Amino acid sequence: MRAWVCHSLQDDRSGLRFETEWPEPTVPGAGEVTVALTAASLNYPDLLMLSGGYQYRPELPFIPGMEGCGIITAVGEGLSGELIDEHVIVGGRGGCLAERMTLPASALRIVPDGLHDDEAAAHTVGALTAYVGLAVRGRMQPGERVLVLGAGGGMGLAAVSMAVALGGEVVAAASTPEKLAAAKACGAHETLLLDRAAPDFSAYKGHFDLVFDPVGGPAVMPALRTLRWGGRYLIIGFVAGAPVSLPLNRLLLAGTEVIGVRAGEYARQVPGSGPRHLRAIDGLAAEGKINPFIGLRVPLDRADEAFAAMADGTLVGKAVVTI
Repeated sequence: MRAWVCHSLQDDRSGLRFETEWPEPTVPGAGEVTVALTAASLNYPDLLMLSGGYQYRPELPFIPGMEGCGIITAVGEGLSGELIDEHVIVGGRGGCLAERMTLPASALRIVPDGLHDDEAAAHTVGALTAYVGLAVRGRMQPGERVLVLGAGGGMGLAAVSMAVALGGEVVAAASTPEKLAAAKACGAHETLLLDRAAPDFSAYKGHFDLVFDPVGGPAVMPALRTLRWGGRYLIIGFVAGAPVSLPLNRLLLAGTEVIGVRAGEYARQVPGSGPRHLRAIDGLAAEGKINPFIGLRVPLDRADEAFAAMADGTLVGKAVVTI
């Protein structure tokens, strides 16, 4: 089958190769299914894994792709044959940049009403992280003010949509007019054009209840100053580079909470929370309240172009690979 396979960890992604005769996945065992993928979506961790820069390092060689959508074509022992031909969302730590994969049925969900395959493939990672960050870890309430950094990327735009769906007043910050236009399309009430090297939030000092930050870097300290007393700073990731050291005395004086958000780890640490959170985001999608912003679509054999757009910062929203 056709698949993208990472054979070695390289900063320039040269270890990633498109294979046209990669071995088929194993026949499904007990509790497993085989899915013919129709679409996959890329996330920043997929890019980091190609160089070994993510906390999870799969054994080489591996097929990247954390989320996708497809059709069940075979089921293993203990599962009903009625599952065959079901449209499902696939989630995991990899494997979606291929024509087929075998995995536990527990890793699948039925596609929510109203989502076509491209949207279903791009739905889970961003929406789940945004929901766990804002609603769960951030304890967001309707009417609260939210600043979303990196609001032109897939994660940032998911946070904009989620914060709006939860009743927040959202200001979206990004580095280009194109990214701000996408944030507006996702429901942002205001937008702020930023200089990446010298972000200026002086007009919003003490204004926000929450900051959602998947970027890090030079924006961290200026964004911290936008929080009111008791505000919550949600750390999602570090797209801008190495983590920034925080002045604990300032956090003390401002009563600021700094909260790390890892949706997958939360589900592993808090039994029963994972399915509950997935039901919540699927319900919001079925109601039309959230929808991933897809800025790039490429066929499977051109998935390297999507990785390149993500790496150079030109990608707006999510990249979807059609299969």
